[in-house]
Amino acid sequence: MTIKKPAFAIALLALALTACSGNGEEGHTEGGHAEGEAPKSSSAGLPSGNIEAGMKLATTKRNGFACVDCHGAEGNVPTDKTYPKLGGQYSDYIEHALLAYRKGDRENALMSPQAKELTDQQIADLGAYFHSTESHLSDLHNVQ
Repeated sequence: MTIKKPAFAIALLALALTACSGNGEEGHTEGGHAEGEAPKSSSAGLPSGNIEAGMKLATTKRNGFACVDCHGAEGNVPTDKTYPKLGGQYSDYIEHALLAYRKGDRENALMSPQAKELTDQQIADLGAYFHSTESHLSDLHNVQ
């Protein structure tokens, strides 16, 4: 079995992010909430996302582009083979990626400016929306 290094790295990242989401630990304080504040819903410490708001945001141009301009309808038809499919992706994965672009820990000429001005709620909404769409993602199941 031969695995290309980029595919292997992506699979490890997806596995790590999946393991981090929804740990269900009672009283877990990292990403927790202050008294009277709404609990956070994701491993990224963001509020619950709204699918409808995310759909509207994904189709609204910011800095000249909307998410669907590059990632395609429902995030499943990227206009360039190097752009990821977002449809059906774990919301935590999308949230962590957008937070990293916003913070500058992850850089891309197109994505960094898009994420810079997103609020925590908008990031959660985009994660919820893309997670709710049909998945055209591939994984390493049945790879030989």
